[in-house]
Amino acid sequence: MASDQENSQDANAPDDTSEKEITRGITIMKSIIRDRDKAVTYNVNWNADNQLIGSNAAKLASYIGTLVRMHIPITATRWSNKELGSAKDKIWTEILRSFNIEDTTIQKKYILQLAGKRHRGWRTFLTNKYLKDKEKKFVEYDPEYPVKYAIFITEEEWVAFVDQRRDENFKKVSATNRERASNPTYAYKKGRLGYARLEEKILDETKSDATSLPPHVLWKEARVGKDGTVRDDVQHIYDECETLSQSISTAEDQENRSVLSRALNVPEYPGRVRGKGHGCTPTSLYKNPRRRNPSNQEVMETLQALQAQVLQLQKDNERYRCMEKCSSQLKETSEKASINCQNKFPEGISSCQLYLSSPTYRLVGKGKVHNTSGDLLHHRPLPDGHLKVSVDVVLDKDALLPIPDIVSETTLLRDAIGSFVAWPLDLIFIDDETPTKPASKDNGILRHNESVASQKEVFAQGSQQLSQKIGSRQKNKRDLPVTSLPKKGAFVPRYQISLETLVDSSDMATAGAIRLLDMEEDIFGYSCTETIGKEDLEHIFRHQELGVGVIHTYIRFLYDNFMRGNDQLSNRFRFVSSSLVNKALICREPDSCREYLVKRFMASSTNNLYLWPYNSGCHWLLLAIDPLKEVVYFLNSIDGEWTNYPDMKQLVDTSIKVFRSQRQARVPRTKSSNITWIKVQCPLQRNGIDCGYFVMRFMREIINMNQIEIPITYFDEYKCAHYTRLQLEQIKEELCQYFIEKRLISI
Repeated sequence: MASDQENSQDANAPDDTSEKEITRGITIMKSIIRDRDKAVTYNVNWNADNQLIGSNAAKLASYIGTLVRMHIPITATRWSNKELGSAKDKIWTEILRSFNIEDTTIQKKYILQLAGKRHRGWRTFLTNKYLKDKEKKFVEYDPEYPVKYAIFITEEEWVAFVDQRRDENFKKVSATNRERASNPTYAYKKGRLGYARLEEKILDETKSDATSLPPHVLWKEARVGKDGTVRDDVQHIYDECETLSQSISTAEDQENRSVLSRALNVPEYPGRVRGKGHGCTPTSLYKNPRRRNPSNQEVMETLQALQAQVLQLQKDNERYRCMEKCSSQLKETSEKASINCQNKFPEGISSCQLYLSSPTYRLVGKGKVHNTSGDLLHHRPLPDGHLKVSVDVVLDKDALLPIPDIVSETTLLRDAIGSFVAWPLDLIFIDDETPTKPASKDNGILRHNESVASQKEVFAQGSQQLSQKIGSRQKNKRDLPVTSLPKKGAFVPRYQISLETLVDSSDMATAGAIRLLDMEEDIFGYSCTETIGKEDLEHIFRHQELGVGVIHTYIRFLYDNFMRGNDQLSNRFRFVSSSLVNKALICREPDSCREYLVKRFMASSTNNLYLWPYNSGCHWLLLAIDPLKEVVYFLNSIDGEWTNYPDMKQLVDTSIKVFRSQRQARVPRTKSSNITWIKVQCPLQRNGIDCGYFVMRFMREIINMNQIEIPITYFDEYKCAHYTRLQLEQIKEELCQYFIEKRLISI
């Protein structure tokens, strides 16, 4: 009753507050000071997670609050301020005089972090007590100096503190925090007990031999009221945690998110373990420190080592092929094809059916067999008795690859859709219904079921017109002319034909040959080297699915031809590397992907639009991210939703939130967890091949429009239902022209 009366007087008669409060006294833990003078010390205990427990834990926590009020001024706004170092040392020294605590780094860190919490609580108490009314609104009059706490607060400090709290920015933050904490979904009901002492109490009552309890068990018990009832929604979260704990390993729980965070569907903040309380960290809980992400320098060193291995493999392969060629000349046989070219299959690219013989003989998928002389798989020789196959359709979702892909660490056939794998010769059967030319002379986009021969027929007329000119310049191919694109009615892929002629006459005609393209730091935020192989160029010539090397080369083209020397464009648009952030890496190393994205976002000082060609494993789409406005534009040429890519969406959302935290941005509560995703009604592809070409054209048009905001219905200047073949061929022409002008292919 006395407390209620005093609170009433505080609100209505501030002039009498100080006189009334003096009669109550203040907490300064005199008993501890008397015992300290008698050389009496208190023992404290620590649990398995390095948290304070035992009968003296509450006494130490209260004493820490007293020391904080004595040594830390209320005007200190940041606990990490180096100017507080001497005061923190005094607090630690005083605690060691009265409590038996080992002077270790872990325990000192715990105590000082707890002191920081007490300091924030002290400042909050003063604000609510003297600067706010009953409705928790800031008072308009000047609050009187709290005489009761004169031993802790000087009048000068009080005036400065009041000015700090009356700052408009602080009032906005205070209102936001109060709203967020006013109605928690799952309210904590254990008062000052805390998770650590709650765990100790449960273990004592149950007489358990365990040293700790799982976080979700403690989380549930902390939300049980005095009557012992458990709310249905709390029980539902607990049951879901129990189910998840049976399917998620400890390592996965540590590396990604805990089962409690997954059940609550909330992010796990670095250094925090949800449901364990103050002082518990992933290191103390799992007894195993988190794996450190490699630095950019280490990544570059690894890439350089891999490039050296690739070059060595190319040399070894070339030497092996020369030896094989010499030995084959001594044989009086008709087998003149290379070891990778099998006579039972048509030479070139053919549609095929893929079988497995174990555990039963069955059809597992369909694709295309590449029976090409000297063909390689990921720049490595094919195993004996195998051919390179591109997987298009999977009929058995559980089928394993005959030879796992060591590059992408793929073992299941369904994960290899859109990529190349090695397949045994005796388990490949040519599809008799494979067309040799298109059914109609369609002027639209090239269809997925067209053979290589039919695709080349499209350009037959243009090739004939240029054959004489190209043939007359065979002696001096470095001086191939640069010509502008013809009009639509007379379009001829001049640069493609010229580049293909150069490739056939250069060392790139040799299987395994590559070219290295330097990517400057300004492009992806780090300097690297992109590898372009013969098969990458063939994909362009034959209008096949594109790899990351071609996409990155086109990004370099956009940077050189649009952004270099143009401060407005180079400051407005940036790129995200598909080599460092893709589906495989998001699943395997999500922390590394998030770190790269956050670092990329932090490099901007103004509004930027980050263009990220994302490969989902068998499909390219484009994300255009504005991290400052927290808007993500989703451009998908197959009309899919971003919900079909949950790992990608979670990575982007988490990266933006971490970016928001690192730049200390303040956002409304309603906005804090709702990052805006916008599905752009972009042109759609009409086959299963063109996604990479669409992504390149999307990037070109966005940069050309020079707008950070992309309309939902796409740009009026480029709005259409589908890109025509001419529009895609223009992108290919730009790529081929860039290869020629950069002299990446020379004789």
